[in-house]
Amino acid sequence: MQRPIGSPAKVALWSVALMLALPACMERKEFPVEPRIEFRSMEVFADSLSLTISFTDGDGDIGLDATDNAPPFDSGSPWHNNLFVEYHQLVAGEWTQPALLIPLHYRIPRLSPSGRDKALEGEVAVGMAWPVFPMPPGSPADTVRFTVQLADRALHLSNVVETGVLLVAH
Repeated sequence: MQRPIGSPAKVALWSVALMLALPACMERKEFPVEPRIEFRSMEVFADSLSLTISFTDGDGDIGLDATDNAPPFDSGSPWHNNLFVEYHQLVAGEWTQPALLIPLHYRIPRLSPSGRDKALEGEVAVGMAWPVFPMPPGSPADTVRFTVQLADRALHLSNVVETGVLLVAH
């Protein structure tokens, strides 16, 4: 004779207990509290350029809300943005970093992990106009590259990554 499974309430209770227990059994990812980034890709389109990086962060404090505008995130602060892209050009065999009229700094939106495990990992893609920018007018460079760095809300800076090179037709 087959045993009955139990009352619907008992089945529901065990189902909820199982759902709560499973995440605790899953392997938790642990990363340093400082963000860590890796260069993934650089794609050129007819009128734009897209840079993609991957990131990890152990305490999940990546990104800023529009309301994050009190110091140190106010508009006059270097921490107003949290993704810093620097432009470099190759001139006569030397990499230089010319002054740009518009800095390549971006504000990544706040990412909010749910649950007890606050570790974050993901990808961020940034787009910019191309070829009009970033090549300064009259530049003798025919090759460019970018470096990228990410800051979290605790003002920890990530490592700096370098993109591949991009040949520019004049």
